[in-house]
Amino acid sequence: MKLTLDGALRMIEAAKQKAREIGTPMVIAVVDEGGNLVALERMDGALLVSVNIAWNKAYTAVALKMPTEDLSGLAQPGRPLFGIENADGGRIVIFGGGIPVLHQGHVIGGVGVSGGSVEQDVMCAQAGIKAFLPL
Repeated sequence: MKLTLDGALRMIEAAKQKAREIGTPMVIAVVDEGGNLVALERMDGALLVSVNIAWNKAYTAVALKMPTEDLSGLAQPGRPLFGIENADGGRIVIFGGGIPVLHQGHVIGGVGVSGGSVEQDVMCAQAGIKAFLPL
Protein backbone atom coordinates (compact mmCIF):
# COMPACT_ATOMS: atom_id res chain seq x y z
CA MET A 1 0.00 0.00 0.00
CA LYS A 2 1.17 3.50 -0.85
CA LEU A 3 0.36 6.68 0.99
CA THR A 4 -1.76 8.68 -1.46
CA LEU A 5 -2.59 12.36 -1.56
CA ASP A 6 -6.17 11.50 -0.53
CA GLY A 7 -4.87 9.64 2.52
CA ALA A 8 -2.53 12.51 3.38
CA LEU A 9 -5.33 15.06 3.10
CA ARG A 10 -7.57 12.93 5.32
CA MET A 11 -4.84 12.87 7.98
CA ILE A 12 -4.33 16.62 7.69
CA GLU A 13 -8.05 17.27 8.07
CA ALA A 14 -8.26 15.13 11.22
CA ALA A 15 -5.20 16.80 12.73
CA LYS A 16 -6.65 20.24 11.91
CA GLN A 17 -9.94 19.30 13.57
CA LYS A 18 -8.07 18.35 16.77
CA ALA A 19 -6.07 21.60 16.56
CA ARG A 20 -9.33 23.56 16.32
CA GLU A 21 -10.72 21.67 19.34
CA ILE A 22 -7.73 22.68 21.46
CA GLY A 23 -7.63 26.20 20.01
CA THR A 24 -4.08 26.05 18.63
CA PRO A 25 -3.22 26.71 14.97
CA MET A 26 -0.86 24.08 13.64
CA VAL A 27 1.19 23.11 10.62
CA ILE A 28 0.62 19.52 9.50
CA ALA A 29 2.95 17.75 7.08
CA VAL A 30 2.66 14.30 5.54
CA VAL A 31 5.54 12.54 3.80
CA ASP A 32 5.78 9.27 1.85
CA GLU A 33 8.02 6.29 2.67
CA GLY A 34 11.03 8.13 1.23
CA GLY A 35 10.47 11.23 3.35
CA ASN A 36 9.21 13.22 0.35
CA LEU A 37 6.49 15.76 1.03
CA VAL A 38 3.02 14.62 -0.03
CA ALA A 39 0.98 17.43 1.55
CA LEU A 40 1.44 20.28 3.99
CA GLU A 41 -1.01 22.75 5.42
CA ARG A 42 -0.39 25.77 7.62
CA MET A 43 -3.48 26.83 9.52
CA ASP A 44 -4.18 30.55 9.75
CA GLY A 45 -2.11 31.98 12.57
CA ALA A 46 0.32 29.06 12.84
CA LEU A 47 3.95 29.96 13.40
CA LEU A 48 6.10 30.23 10.28
CA VAL A 49 8.90 28.24 11.92
CA SER A 50 6.44 25.37 12.31
CA VAL A 51 6.44 24.73 8.55
CA ASN A 52 9.96 23.24 8.52
CA ILE A 53 9.59 21.71 11.97
CA ALA A 54 6.42 19.80 10.99
CA TRP A 55 7.99 18.58 7.75
CA ASN A 56 11.15 17.50 9.57
CA LYS A 57 9.13 15.72 12.26
CA ALA A 58 7.35 13.69 9.57
CA TYR A 59 10.70 13.04 7.86
CA THR A 60 12.32 11.92 11.12
CA ALA A 61 9.46 9.52 11.87
CA VAL A 62 10.06 7.84 8.49
CA ALA A 63 13.85 8.01 8.51
CA LEU A 64 14.12 6.40 11.96
CA LYS A 65 10.90 4.36 11.77
CA MET A 66 9.72 5.61 15.14
CA PRO A 67 7.69 8.42 16.71
CA THR A 68 9.84 11.46 17.40
CA GLU A 69 8.47 11.41 20.94
CA ASP A 70 10.29 8.09 21.51
CA LEU A 71 13.52 9.53 20.14
CA SER A 72 13.64 12.25 22.77
CA GLY A 73 14.83 10.01 25.59
CA LEU A 74 17.37 8.25 23.39
CA ALA A 75 18.98 11.53 22.32
CA GLN A 76 19.80 12.89 25.77
CA PRO A 77 23.39 13.21 27.04
CA GLY A 78 24.80 9.80 27.93
CA ARG A 79 22.15 7.97 25.89
CA PRO A 80 22.86 5.92 22.73
CA LEU A 81 21.63 8.49 20.19
CA PHE A 82 22.99 11.65 21.81
CA GLY A 83 23.72 14.17 19.06
CA ILE A 84 21.53 12.54 16.40
CA GLU A 85 19.70 15.84 15.85
CA ASN A 86 22.86 16.98 14.03
CA ALA A 87 22.65 14.12 11.54
CA ASP A 88 21.12 14.28 8.08
CA GLY A 89 21.75 17.98 7.62
CA GLY A 90 20.04 18.88 10.88
CA ARG A 91 16.67 17.48 9.75
CA ILE A 92 16.30 15.06 12.67
CA VAL A 93 13.82 16.29 15.31
CA ILE A 94 14.13 14.83 18.80
CA PHE A 95 10.84 15.96 20.35
CA GLY A 96 7.29 14.77 19.91
CA GLY A 97 4.91 15.46 17.05
CA GLY A 98 6.15 13.11 14.32
CA ILE A 99 4.64 9.65 13.87
CA PRO A 100 5.30 7.04 11.20
CA VAL A 101 2.34 5.80 9.16
CA LEU A 102 2.30 2.00 9.23
CA HIS A 103 0.55 -0.53 7.02
CA GLN A 104 0.94 -4.19 7.93
CA GLY A 105 4.01 -3.37 9.98
CA HIS A 106 5.75 -1.40 7.21
CA VAL A 107 6.42 2.34 7.27
CA ILE A 108 4.65 3.90 4.30
CA GLY A 109 4.91 7.52 5.38
CA GLY A 110 4.91 9.92 8.29
CA VAL A 111 2.91 12.77 9.73
CA GLY A 112 4.44 15.73 11.54
CA VAL A 113 2.67 18.46 13.48
CA SER A 114 4.08 21.66 14.93
CA GLY A 115 2.63 24.80 16.46
CA GLY A 116 1.64 24.01 20.02
CA SER A 117 3.25 22.37 23.00
CA VAL A 118 4.87 19.00 22.38
CA GLU A 119 1.83 17.33 23.98
CA GLN A 120 -0.55 19.24 21.69
CA ASP A 121 1.52 18.41 18.62
CA VAL A 122 1.50 14.71 19.54
CA MET A 123 -2.26 14.78 20.15
CA CYS A 124 -2.90 16.28 16.71
CA ALA A 125 -0.48 13.88 14.98
CA GLN A 126 -2.24 10.94 16.65
CA ALA A 127 -5.59 12.24 15.38
CA GLY A 128 -4.13 12.26 11.87
CA ILE A 129 -2.88 8.69 12.22
CA LYS A 130 -6.28 7.51 13.49
CA ALA A 131 -7.93 8.99 10.39
CA PHE A 132 -5.64 6.85 8.22
CA LEU A 133 -5.99 3.57 10.14
CA PRO A 134 -9.29 2.42 8.55
CA LEU A 135 -7.41 1.99 5.28
